[in-house]
Amino acid sequence: MPSDPHQFSAAEAARRIARGELKSETLVRSCLERIKAREPAVEAWAFLDPELALTQARALDRATPRGPLHGVPVGIKDIIDTADMPSEYGSPIYRGNRPTADAACVALLRRAGCVILGKTVTTEFAHNHPGKTRNPHNPAHTPGGSSSGSAAAVADFMVPLAFGTQTGGSVIRPAAFCGVVGMKPSFNSINRAGLKMAAESLDTIGLFARTAEDTALALHVTSGRPAPDLAQAPGRKPRVGLCRTQRWNDAAAPARTAVERAAERLAQAGAEVRDVDLPEGCGRLFDDHAKIMNYESARALAWEFEHHPEKISDDLRPRIEAGLKETRADYDAARELARDCRRQLAGRMRECDFLVAPSAPGEAPATLKSTGNSLFNRVWTLLGVPCVTLPAGAGPQGLPLGVQLVGAFDGDTGLLAWSHWASGRISQ
Repeated sequence: MPSDPHQFSAAEAARRIARGELKSETLVRSCLERIKAREPAVEAWAFLDPELALTQARALDRATPRGPLHGVPVGIKDIIDTADMPSEYGSPIYRGNRPTADAACVALLRRAGCVILGKTVTTEFAHNHPGKTRNPHNPAHTPGGSSSGSAAAVADFMVPLAFGTQTGGSVIRPAAFCGVVGMKPSFNSINRAGLKMAAESLDTIGLFARTAEDTALALHVTSGRPAPDLAQAPGRKPRVGLCRTQRWNDAAAPARTAVERAAERLAQAGAEVRDVDLPEGCGRLFDDHAKIMNYESARALAWEFEHHPEKISDDLRPRIEAGLKETRADYDAARELARDCRRQLAGRMRECDFLVAPSAPGEAPATLKSTGNSLFNRVWTLLGVPCVTLPAGAGPQGLPLGVQLVGAFDGDTGLLAWSHWASGRISQ
């Protein structure tokens, strides 16, 4: 068991606070000391006010416990509004922007007794132009994106929990690159009021943690979904689908090996494992995702593109221009195919408790000019189903690899229970 409070899982810290063995102020101070030591190398934070964080913690130490994460600090991706901190969305257009209200998820975290520690770095408007954050395992490598700061901060023990968003692969991929647990819940599980929208039919608020238990508690307090009883072993072994997807050959050999090794270890633990293919037609969704995202993003950023085009990066501008050229007919056709694939996938998921698939094409690339490829996340985001990435060892460069577990739509609680069961087996 770690001795420094910043190393505690969120659930362990909350239990110690509830028992009177730990103060929220002590935990927050420990996190701030870790940030002071490591932030120059990692650069995970867009805004941090230590005294504001400590003031919250002291107030919570005096208050009646409000929930299962009372006193626990949380990082918030700077695409999500906070009333007492700037929200700049990774863009110079919004430098110094001060919202008048918290986003819904932030308000719910405060209501549950969490400390909002600070704002974590996002790429520009949660798109593809990188922020300043570096991978804590090797600063020459990307941490992934767009939830770069949230993934890196949790991986580097700066904070036990952080919130991000996923429109393509912005939770699952950085979680895999940084070696933490990441969850993209079922679409619209966590209310999106106060989120600077990138694409309204895709944007999903997600979570970063170091355990499946922490993820379950954070989802519970912000979505109302019941937290699984992880103290009870599952009453049966799971039915697992090994889903290589139509783009399997685009994954590097170490990523493919990690997925197949995970499936083998689950089978050795008693799981019934069989190959499962994505429904017919789903192969087109890997490319159709860009049509939908660009079409919606071009309209979500219409004001910024009209009034501040010079402040939009050369990475983002082509996406907006492509989205403005997309026809409504092509956009509608892509969405209709996605709806059909959702119906087909729902039928196949009746025969599986979860699927095992790649989290990313491989280890984090050795670049800070890109956040990596979201290829193995786009389809699941478009289909709206819940996904959890679990650490699955390291690749040949010594950087983390992840394996993605995919559940049925609205089956988030069950997926988290199976993720807890699978985590110790996959990471052996």
